[in-house]
Amino acid sequence: MTAPARKLLKWYDRHRRHLPWRAAPGVVADPYAVWLSEIMLQQTTVQAVKPFYEKFLAFWPRVENLAAASSDDVMRAWAGLGYYSRARNLHACAKMVASEYDGRFPDTEEGLRALPGIGPYTAAAIAAIAFGKRAVVVDGNVERVVTRLFTIEEPMPKAKSLVREKTDTLTPQKRAGDFAQAMMDLGATICSPRRPACSLCPLSEACQARIEGRQEEFPVKAPKAERPSRAGAAFFLRRKDGSVLVRTRPDKGLLGGMTEIPGTEWSTEFKLADALQSAPVEAKWKKLPGQVDHVFTHFALQLTVFVAQHDGKAPKGARFVKDDVLDDEALPSVMRKVIEHARSFEK
Repeated sequence: MTAPARKLLKWYDRHRRHLPWRAAPGVVADPYAVWLSEIMLQQTTVQAVKPFYEKFLAFWPRVENLAAASSDDVMRAWAGLGYYSRARNLHACAKMVASEYDGRFPDTEEGLRALPGIGPYTAAAIAAIAFGKRAVVVDGNVERVVTRLFTIEEPMPKAKSLVREKTDTLTPQKRAGDFAQAMMDLGATICSPRRPACSLCPLSEACQARIEGRQEEFPVKAPKAERPSRAGAAFFLRRKDGSVLVRTRPDKGLLGGMTEIPGTEWSTEFKLADALQSAPVEAKWKKLPGQVDHVFTHFALQLTVFVAQHDGKAPKGARFVKDDVLDDEALPSVMRKVIEHARSFEK
């Protein structure tokens, strides 16, 4: 074991974070808990994940329970966590593990990568943390620590392969799972993006960026491409009994399987004058002042909201939902903004 690994593990034994999915010292990790947390933590913060993780575990304490759940229930429980393809893959993975693996997750990176929604990083993390296998685990926190340790000048993401090589030289044969979690904890609590607490870092003596006084220069990032904008309209329709018209998005694609307020396509060529051609029913539609703004990973969205009253039946592919249970639907954040915007003009 290298000297940095020894120092880091010693620090981790004293300062490890207490997380709901993390096994206590000396306790064997639950692969289901590790897998569930790692899927949720993809592109999401620890604080945001905690309540969702606890909710999922309360609803479905074992992988077999999750596999037996309905897609609607899974999407509803996931609503608000974002990146909704993860929820679909999570459910598909649970079904496969329950039906084809007798409820037991494979214990190798290769076996784990054969499951839906598990890529190289997640497979390595589960193999190391849940099964104690030596695996090279590199997330955003690890990238920051390693690029500083070795002053890697190549911009991310091109530097990923080099970061992995350097992390491989540090990863010990024993306690690989603890080492992976220690690196994550170090990046999250000490080796922060701004003003890292180098005086508290167990790797400070080996850190080339600290020696050169260049900590905040790493990781080097390539210039961000400008995020394109799209626009569209949403149609908030109430029935006399107060119910609201909604529909379910197609399973595949952005926000797949989620509940939405009916609307137009989201396009760079959206024309507000033509919006009502896409209204779900004929009605006296009123355009609300302002707009709903939402930022996705690859584009920014601006939605104009129209409201109307309606007494007829729901059109094909849509349904009316009572207002007092509307918030329990599998609504993505952008649709919750639409609803909030519409309700604000009803008060």
